[in-house]
Amino acid sequence: MGESAVRVLLDATAVPMNRGGVGRYVDDIVPALVELGVDIVLACQARDVEVFGQRVPAATVVAAPGAVARRPVRLMWEQTGLPALARRMKVDVVHSPHYTMPLRSPVPVAVTLHDATFFSDPGVHQAAKVALFRTATRAAVRRAGALIVPSRATRDEILRLAGGRPGQFVVAPHGVDLERFRPAGAAEIDRVRGALALGDRPYVAFLGTLEPRKNLSALVRGWVAACRNLPDPPALVLAGGSGWDAQLDAAIAEVPAALTLVRPGYLPLEDLAGLLTGAAVVAYPSLGEGFGLPVLEAMACGAPVLTTRRLSLPEVGGDAVAYCDVSPESIAKELARVLRDEELRASLSVAALARARTFSWAASAAQHVKAYELAARR
Repeated sequence: MGESAVRVLLDATAVPMNRGGVGRYVDDIVPALVELGVDIVLACQARDVEVFGQRVPAATVVAAPGAVARRPVRLMWEQTGLPALARRMKVDVVHSPHYTMPLRSPVPVAVTLHDATFFSDPGVHQAAKVALFRTATRAAVRRAGALIVPSRATRDEILRLAGGRPGQFVVAPHGVDLERFRPAGAAEIDRVRGALALGDRPYVAFLGTLEPRKNLSALVRGWVAACRNLPDPPALVLAGGSGWDAQLDAAIAEVPAALTLVRPGYLPLEDLAGLLTGAAVVAYPSLGEGFGLPVLEAMACGAPVLTTRRLSLPEVGGDAVAYCDVSPESIAKELARVLRDEELRASLSVAALARARTFSWAASAAQHVKAYELAARR
């Protein structure tokens, strides 16, 4: 364990029950911070007290009022209850890990800004979220002692679109849990195949929230174009919590009856390695990401990945993934190329495993400590 003397109140009340990217980030960064010697006080929803108590027994876990399960109440509590908790717990820094922050805090605040697409591509978000997160980002740029971002692309986009100074930012790329995300064995893959009723059929997998930013309508149409005439066409598995995406529903309605598309919804964490390892290709043709954690998790499972060069994704994939543009035609062309080239898939798998090992939550936590120290100095 390290020797960081900083005492941090981390506000995990925005973490949803079904862990998406932000929930996974909080779940994994907190143990890594504790391992570095950071004295963590963790505020969370009551349902998560036991979860965090077991995951980070060295942290002080505090339950927020039950009403914070409703977003408007949580945002109000953030402005009043969180600063009061910071005073009571005598912390040095408050860490707000999801855009919003207390505007009047008794101690400096570090804020994690995950991406800038609320500014650069507002049409792929719900209007209410665009308004909230644009306002929150601008407030963080003005008031936070440090801004934590998961990629250089996110830092540059926020500077361009929301202002700020480069010295405010600390780039802390996400890590990956290599015990959970690793090449799965045959029994694990077969169990997931059985749960999805895939039998022995090959499949292309997507993992993430089903929302417009993920460009899933283009993926569906690209998959249809690439696979409709194959003698043994792979299924398409769209795994993840349902967002809002009318274009996706329209694309799915056009899928020929001879092709198989599976929407299993949110999958438990214990199924993800089997899903990703068993895929012929993991396709993630996003319009833009602040980081792209599902790409890294697929790489850690040794999956051949097809993604785009938008924003942060090349920082994650490097030379270890295949790339396409965001159009259905480009997705179809590159998906077909990867599916038919077994040697390419094998080389991508080897390269992905090696590159995934260069990302760690320990390294991310070390950058977070720099951000806390930066905030504390201000």
